[in-house]
Order: sequence, then C-alpha cells, then structure tokens
Amino acid sequence: MDISIVIPAYNEEESLPELIKQLSLVLNELKKTYEIIIVDDGSTDGTLSAAKTLKRDFPALKVLSFRKNYGKSAALSEAFKLAKGNYVITMDADLQDDPAEISNLISTLESGNYDLVSGWKKKRFDPFSKTMPSRIFNFVTSKITRINIHDFNCGLKIYRHAVIKDLKIYGELHRFLPVLAHWNGFRVGELSVQHHPRKYGKTKFGISRFFNGFFDLLTVIFITRYQTSPLHIFGMMGLASSLLGIAIELYLSILWFMGKGIRNRPLFFLGILAIIVGVQFIVFGLLGEMITARFAEQTQYSVKEKIE
Repeated sequence: MDISIVIPAYNEEESLPELIKQLSLVLNELKKTYEIIIVDDGSTDGTLSAAKTLKRDFPALKVLSFRKNYGKSAALSEAFKLAKGNYVITMDADLQDDPAEISNLISTLESGNYDLVSGWKKKRFDPFSKTMPSRIFNFVTSKITRINIHDFNCGLKIYRHAVIKDLKIYGELHRFLPVLAHWNGFRVGELSVQHHPRKYGKTKFGISRFFNGFFDLLTVIFITRYQTSPLHIFGMMGLASSLLGIAIELYLSILWFMGKGIRNRPLFFLGILAIIVGVQFIVFGLLGEMITARFAEQTQYSVKEKIE
C-alpha cells in the first residue's frame, strides 16, 4: 500500500461525500495504491450512515466507528493501528483542508529531508476568536520546544509509516505530533498549504481547548524529557527551593546575631516553607526514579534499523 489517508470525523455528515469524491479524484491521478480510513468519533448526526453509503461506491474506503466521542487523539491512534500505507496522510473532515495539497506533501516528503511534513495554514479562513489563540499557542510551543514550525495543530500532515508506529497518542496530544516525532529522532518539516472556509456545520473549537493546550504542552515536555529521569526535574526544583529557603534563614540568622528579632517576621516562615517544599520535591523525584527503575524493562526506544 502506497498511501493511507486518515480522516477523523465528528458530526461531518454533510462534508464527507464531497470530501471523499475530491480525494478519490486526486489519489487516482497519482496512480498509487491507497486506502481511506474514516474514524467516526461518536457522531450524533448521520456521519456513520454517510460513511457506510460512500463505502459502496468507494471500495478503498474503510470505516471505524466509536460508540462515543473520545476525541481526535483516540481517533488518530486507532486509525494509525489500521494504516498500511508507506505514507500516512491525516486531514480533517470539514473540507477546510484541500486534497489537492496531497501531491505537494508527497513531493516534500520524497525529497528525503523529512520524515514528517506538517501543513501550515498560512492564510486562514477562521474567525478571530480561533486564529488569535492559535497563533499564541503556536508561538509559545515553537519557542519552548525549539521546533521551528508555525502550525502544530494543522490537521493536514504526512508521515512515513515508521513515524506513526513510534507515536503514542492519548488525551489531547494530537496537537503535538510534530513535537513527539521530533523528540523521537524523526526529521520534521513544514509546508504552506491552502486553507478553505468551513462550508458545512460549525467549528468544534472552544476557548477551553486553548488553555488545555498549554497543560498538554507541559505533559509532552515532561514525558519526552523527564519520563526516564524524573529526579532531574523534581530535584532541580527541590534544590532551587531548598537553597532559597536556606539563604533566607542564613540572612535572618545574621540579623538575629545582630540582636534583631526574627521570630514574627513572615520571611522567617517563608524560608522554612521553602526548605520543606524543596525536600518534598526531591523525595518526589526519588520516588519517581524508583518507579522508573521498576518498569525500566518496559521502556521502548525508537530504533532506526537493526543489522545482524
């Protein structure tokens, strides 16, 4: 199988027929073997019925339906398990991603410079309430992760098959697939793609997703950088807190020797609190190291090749 197209769909009954027709035209022109995997993420409209109807006319179509809405990460995770293509392309079901960009994505990937190419909706047709939070989120994520791309959450992406088999996606981590791939040693690139206004239905974006994204960013940083060495982060925070507390108490001790009262000063209690909190952080780190050591044999590493 040359190409797998993965489409998570939630309440996209009206968009699916038009999207599948466009996709089929584009993919047939490429003259490559392909499959299209639709994941109905617990839709409450006729999305599943529409997908079943399309299956009769498009044999390459595969449909996976959840009993309830689990979210985009779950949809991608299950679809990746089914995908057989050497290249795996993800896109949204709302017709805002342009199927005509598939050939450009494939060409960029086949240049040999990248293992994952993420789309960049350089000119977006979304309301300001969606674009502005997205710009802030992408800017902060780029600076923290040091990955120089502009649109982490663009649904239109292309992966080599080895990349999707290495990614462990859960919760809301679909926003950070380029980050997870990069920290697994894969090469990540970006391509400017055409974006269209939403034609049917309404956006699933809510302000809560903006805040959840930053919490998920902390999760990604922790599990990628410190999962096997939790003492590094907890120990660093604990040491900083303890040193601050010790410095405060030393300062107050000097004042005490100079005959000044310190017992009722708030700074005295702050110093004690900082030392206690620092010790607790270090203990958390040691407990984390013990847990990590216990399950070290289950740790999986990304292997590029094996020669025997």
